Amino acid sequence: MADEIDYKIIGDDMQLVEIELDTAESVRAEAGAMMYMGPGIRMETSTGGGLLKGLKRAVTGESFFITSFVHEADGKGYVAFGAPYPGKIISLDLSKFGGSFLCQKDSFLCAANGIDIEMAFTKKIGAGLFGGEGFILQRLKGNGMAFVHAGGAIVERDLAAGETIRVDTGCLTAFEETVGYDITWAGGFKNALFGGEGLVLATLKGPGKIYLQSLPFSRLADRIVAASRYMTGSQREESSGVAGLGSSALGSILGGDRSF
Repeated sequence: MADEIDYKIIGDDMQLVEIELDTAESVRAEAGAMMYMGPGIRMETSTGGGLLKGLKRAVTGESFFITSFVHEADGKGYVAFGAPYPGKIISLDLSKFGGSFLCQKDSFLCAANGIDIEMAFTKKIGAGLFGGEGFILQRLKGNGMAFVHAGGAIVERDLAAGETIRVDTGCLTAFEETVGYDITWAGGFKNALFGGEGLVLATLKGPGKIYLQSLPFSRLADRIVAASRYMTGSQREESSGVAGLGSSALGSILGGDRSF
């Protein structure tokens, strides 16, 4: 049985979850996720059940070690965890979903003591090769509360039996195990080459609940990398002086820099 914990989610775009613990209750979290904690909380870092469990978490994108926060004092204690990038925190009561839920890799934030993080494999080779998440997903298993994070805004949908929806592979955050998951081609050579949406889409088929994110971390990372390259190029142009201005401008035009 997982510990029964109370919680509140604080914030809007940069959310954190504060968890209230009774005496002897504990919560497990991804290493480095803790933001603050009250007196009487003891931290204990371990593999969370042996070498094999640590390796399984590492394969799913989490750290090899996991940290437990145990409240040892009398009365109420509290500990808070923050998401690693802008977005939302999703609370999952696993007892309402048959005791398990599937999530994208590295989305786990924290969970009540008694919740296990396992590997889950996509059932079809096409989904594993082209589905954006690879063959490995995370399975959160237990009968208590778990918390995952996602980028941007969250869309929560309850799919009826036989209902399907196609989404960008990176926008899929979490879904019930009753939901079918496969990939389909975006359709058309021009769509794949110039549409900017990738070659494939994830097709989800109900019944079951799904969570989608509007800002996958991969998109955010791509924009940061592109901006850093642009800024690096600007600095090189400034350092070249007046003599190098003409050649820099010509190179920017030929390279597709729209600032000229």
